[in-house]
Amino acid sequence: MPLDEYRRKRDFSKTPEPRGDGQPRGPAGGEPKPLYFCVQKHLASRLHYDLRLEHGGVLLSWAVPKGPSLDHRDRHLAVRTEDHPRDYGDFEGVIPEGYGQGVVMLWDYGTWRPEVDGVGEALRKGDLKFALDGYKLKGSWVLVRTRDRPDTPPAQRGRSWLLIKHRDFWSGPLDVTAFAPLSVKSEGDFDDILAADLPDVWVTGRAAARGGATGKALRGIIEKAAAKKSARGETAGT
Repeated sequence: MPLDEYRRKRDFSKTPEPRGDGQPRGPAGGEPKPLYFCVQKHLASRLHYDLRLEHGGVLLSWAVPKGPSLDHRDRHLAVRTEDHPRDYGDFEGVIPEGYGQGVVMLWDYGTWRPEVDGVGEALRKGDLKFALDGYKLKGSWVLVRTRDRPDTPPAQRGRSWLLIKHRDFWSGPLDVTAFAPLSVKSEGDFDDILAADLPDVWVTGRAAARGGATGKALRGIIEKAAAKKSARGETAGT
């Protein structure tokens, strides 16, 4: 089943992520509905961006560590991950513990269309050309699967792709992740999302104790979120 891996990795008694029961199978006839896409900015063990393309009632997913680039010369790694349920497409919030622990921001969304005759065949070949029509990302793109290294574990084979912007009207040297860093859903940053729901584990547990650059950034976000929650509490008390 398409979502077996997604469900196996998560404890839905702890995570607010949707389980994805009753997934749509797509229109039975008539005009096809526009296909949805989104990019979710995820601060977990490392910051990355999750590109998701609706296909066959689920969201095909790739984790892009550096995020999308509008520069056609860039080749950004995109790691194929498990399919996600369609209703994950507007998820934004805090994953308190377990798989994917972190803060999820809906960074961009819109519609997409394949620029190939068959999406399934393009995925098998490892060459998926498509067009995006989002708030931040537009124009023509391609996902190209790369060759596995000889020492690649069997479970990871075929998961390494490159996300490349085609040269068109919407391409250019602008760093879109720096130029437009905020949520298209809440218009806030990570600390605003975290301030809306700050579980204790984020203050006292492993999330606050991470090292490195990600840990430093995360501690700053937690402090900002806690300050915003405190300010709201004082205002409400007054």
